[in-house]
Amino acid sequence: MAAPRSSARSTAAKGTKIPQVSWREPRPAPIVLVSGPEEVLAERAIAGVRDYLRAEDPALEVSDIRADDYAEGTLLTLTSPSLFGEPRLVRVAGVEKCTDAFLQEAVRYLEAPQEGATVILRHTGATVRGKKLLDAVRAGTGGGIEIPCTAVKRDSDRVDFAAGEFKAVKKRIQPTALRALVSAFADDLTELAAACQQLIGDVEGDITDDVITKYYGGRVEVSAFVVADTAIAGRYGEALVALRHALASGADPVPMVAAFAMKLRTMARVAGRREPSRQLAQQLGMKDWQVDRARKDLAGWNERSLGMAIQATARADAEVKGAARDPIFALERMVTVVATRDAFASTR
Repeated sequence: MAAPRSSARSTAAKGTKIPQVSWREPRPAPIVLVSGPEEVLAERAIAGVRDYLRAEDPALEVSDIRADDYAEGTLLTLTSPSLFGEPRLVRVAGVEKCTDAFLQEAVRYLEAPQEGATVILRHTGATVRGKKLLDAVRAGTGGGIEIPCTAVKRDSDRVDFAAGEFKAVKKRIQPTALRALVSAFADDLTELAAACQQLIGDVEGDITDDVITKYYGGRVEVSAFVVADTAIAGRYGEALVALRHALASGADPVPMVAAFAMKLRTMARVAGRREPSRQLAQQLGMKDWQVDRARKDLAGWNERSLGMAIQATARADAEVKGAARDPIFALERMVTVVATRDAFASTR
């Protein structure tokens, strides 16, 4: 049974005429352009297309070719119908370094794709090589789709990626555990993806802070958010210990204060609001879990103590940026005010 080729529910990106499909929900088409530099996402997308086709017909023929080491006629040979008419999947790597021979044959192929064949073009975007082919695909020639795999650079992007891994299998992870996990693999998305899959496969029930410590405690450094979370929860002694560990491991005072400021601002925005989490998140431009976490953090706080903590954080921000001689003392005073929710520390 041939894979469905119509139905374009995704909204095409600006400047293209073909559907833009999420790498988490890949589907086949005569031409599938997997673009962008993030290899982890690209591998998931390509494997997803293969699994989709194989689920429809286990007899799927899968072939791999390289566009940068291409033998003339290979593309047409591999996409041509076989004796028994099995579906064909041809995965083409290295399109950003393609030879002239591949480029010419691929552009011609778009004019008349083979029935029952799916061709995946992998282009990292590292060069403009193959632009003529990409432009033709994006213009709609060949009836293709594009699966963008943009770089995951920001911490928020990595948090969203990891959260999506657990959400996809309906497994819950505590927000603090999620941040600790991302912190442990902040420099390698491949390792973060593997860690998520290990936890999904090995752990029954929710993923908690204790689980992350058990599996990856040796890699989890004390981050600014761990210090902030501990202080906001009112665990004064633990917060000071976490602060000292963070500083000993090289944490910068400026981002430390920024973490406190971000958490407290979020709490202030959510405080007193009674709307459902999803509705409030949309109004404030936040995510549902951020609203839920802020509401949990607000337990034991009131308007006075929250305002006092925000003032202490503003003072610490100025002091760690040069307004005082001792940034460490400024941090300790801020942690004391926040963790004890008491005015005495603000005048020390």
